[in-house]
Amino acid sequence: MTEFQPLCQTLQDLWYAEIPLSKAMSMQIVSFDGHELVTEATLAPNRNVHGTAFAGSLYAIAALTGWGLVHLRLQLAGLEASIVIASGSIDYACPVAETIRARSRLEDESHGMAALRQKRKGRFSVNTDILLADGASASAFAGSYAARLAPALV
Repeated sequence: MTEFQPLCQTLQDLWYAEIPLSKAMSMQIVSFDGHELVTEATLAPNRNVHGTAFAGSLYAIAALTGWGLVHLRLQLAGLEASIVIASGSIDYACPVAETIRARSRLEDESHGMAALRQKRKGRFSVNTDILLADGASASAFAGSYAARLAPALV
């Protein structure tokens, strides 16, 4: 992550400043290799009454990790854009009773990037898995993120 550390630190600061829930959930960027973003959150602030991760926290962490990946990919492309989640769904395969780890990957960003450059808006499909310590997927999130280029300065 070293070559991407400044971008990741800026993203982490942005989350904590603009999305206070990310800080309350103890969400941290673990790694970014230019294509895949991994985050973690401690279980304690995200627990439910059963002592496992609250489903809403899993959804929020997955959605925010996906948003972060789109943000980072646009930064690497030299594009400043407003990004929102347009739709998202999650399947919960099994409970999470440990540190929550999310891994996001873009499907095919080429259409979204081309649309963003041509029409100033585009969509990006992101898959995020909530991983158990052994690497198995505990939850699978699919999100569609809409991005609109920032207005050009005159």
